[in-house]
Amino acid sequence: MFFNEIHTRIRYVFLVVTIVLIIAIIRVFYIQVFAYDKLSTLAESLWSRELPISADRGEIVDRNGVVLATNITTTSLVVIPNQIVDKEDAAKKLSDILGSDYEDMLAHLSKKTSIERVHPEGRQLDYETAEAIDALKLDGVYLVKESKRYYPYDDLLSHVLGYVGIDNQGLSGLELYYDEYLTGEDGSIKYFSDGKGHKLELAEIYEAPTSGITLQLTIDIELQQAVENELDNAVAKYDADSAIAIAMDPDTGEVLAMASRPNFNSNDYQSYSSEVINRNLPIWMTFEPGSTFKIITLSAAIEEGLVNIFEDRYTDSGAITVDGATLHCWKHGGHGDQSYLEVVENSCNPGFVNLGLKLGKVTLMDYINNFGFGSKTGIDLNGEGSGILFDTSKMGNVELATTAFGQGISVTPIQQVRAVSAVVNGGTLYTPYIVKNFLESETDTIVKSIEPNAVGSVISSETSEIVRYALESVVAKGSGHNAYIENYRIGGKTGTAQTVENGVYSDSKYILSFIGFMPADDPEIVVYVAVQNAKNVVQYGGTVAAPIARNIFLSAIDILDIAADTEGIPKEYTWLDTKYVTVPDTTGMSLDEAKNTLKGFNIEYSGSGDTVVYQSPAGGMYAKEGGTVVLMLS
Repeated sequence: MFFNEIHTRIRYVFLVVTIVLIIAIIRVFYIQVFAYDKLSTLAESLWSRELPISADRGEIVDRNGVVLATNITTTSLVVIPNQIVDKEDAAKKLSDILGSDYEDMLAHLSKKTSIERVHPEGRQLDYETAEAIDALKLDGVYLVKESKRYYPYDDLLSHVLGYVGIDNQGLSGLELYYDEYLTGEDGSIKYFSDGKGHKLELAEIYEAPTSGITLQLTIDIELQQAVENELDNAVAKYDADSAIAIAMDPDTGEVLAMASRPNFNSNDYQSYSSEVINRNLPIWMTFEPGSTFKIITLSAAIEEGLVNIFEDRYTDSGAITVDGATLHCWKHGGHGDQSYLEVVENSCNPGFVNLGLKLGKVTLMDYINNFGFGSKTGIDLNGEGSGILFDTSKMGNVELATTAFGQGISVTPIQQVRAVSAVVNGGTLYTPYIVKNFLESETDTIVKSIEPNAVGSVISSETSEIVRYALESVVAKGSGHNAYIENYRIGGKTGTAQTVENGVYSDSKYILSFIGFMPADDPEIVVYVAVQNAKNVVQYGGTVAAPIARNIFLSAIDILDIAADTEGIPKEYTWLDTKYVTVPDTTGMSLDEAKNTLKGFNIEYSGSGDTVVYQSPAGGMYAKEGGTVVLMLS
């Protein structure tokens, strides 16, 4: 019996020991396999420290790869308080070099933390300052690499690009909209220290930072420079309150250029007011469009079959009365009897009121909404405005009449460019966009591409063709003649809109605008220009904005390689215009025959033969009356 009890106890002990061993083995297995990473991280955190290395933001480049936003390497000051032996002495030396407050510096150096970034006085130091700190050779004082945003073109495209804060976070423009893509992943130098923070003689671990994604834009920097030069000239010449320009590819919605005045230097945004740096006028500003909006009314009336612009006629007496309200034409006494094509050429308000009344408020407002007015376009930028339209249920005939010629409603410039692009591209409304490709920073491999987004069809291709012809006629024969370029086909429409101040229309302040496209038969570019409150000049869009647009088109001809075309509508010259005439073709003629044929031109020639083998300008092209023709002889 006694031995049986001993054996039983032994068995129980053995069983208990076995169970304990099994539990211990399971626990060790769990720790080694399942909890290893967590426990290792917790243990390592007790004796490892990291010096941060900031990642570069992704670059921003134009459609041809030209760098518009990049990074430069600077250094920043970080300290490890436990490693600093004499904090008072270190604080004095550092504050003297940085020109900062001693007490603030001492507070940084006395923090109960493993590592302290000296902010803001120790951030993004210049070379001389960093060298002076390094020369101190103070324990616990470190200089670490930090990336600083840099814009090579300073104020060029500033509202579109935006700017970043001191921590490299996007604060406006593309920098803010695509901050998630542009922001890289920071790296570090990991070292090891004892419980008191003293550095141990162990190998350091370098974790490289990862740069952000590169954004490739739809912007063409050469065209952007041309646009910005024109706005600078306009502001200087007219002392304008503001100026705006947008260029877009009507077949895709790609923004080729976008600028406004006033602008700012993205490298020094702190020197400007918040109103200047945060208001991208081409997408934010809303105002009455004036006569450029007549393009929408004309398109709707043609699409609805309500007018044949070549055959139907309208007699303009200089005013039209709608429900007791008298609406005037800009020309005193009116334009008299005219075709509706001439109504467009002359920008005749009563004629467009008549078209608006034919359409009716429901139909006209349906077209206006379908063209995207009254809502954001969806462009990839923050701060876009929506504009203001009349509530159809509350519209009377007077509101209908004023809407038909662009008064009483407010729209944004980008809405107008988008809508007119749809009018002239065959009727397809696109979402405008600025970022085309997302590129891997090291290899420039395309990670993601943005394709054109067709929202829908707003008019037929037949209507588009008729409107293009009418707007080409406006430039050749009508109010847009100052945008005409010899040997090229341009269509467009001027606008002159009174600004509203304190709820009433100003008698002296106007927004003068022009929207045009080229080539008129197959547009490759749409350009919008608006100048607010131009001074010491006749207040008409055709006088101020059209010449600016013409200069932009001249630049676009070379940049976009637009071919010459003499098949368009000939210009009707006034006595103020420099007259251009068609140059006869003299190739193959003898020199004497060529001289007789080119009477009225100055002739220069080279070569010793008697037969013309080449001439410039070529036959069929337009040249200034009395200008020079160069002949090459065999």
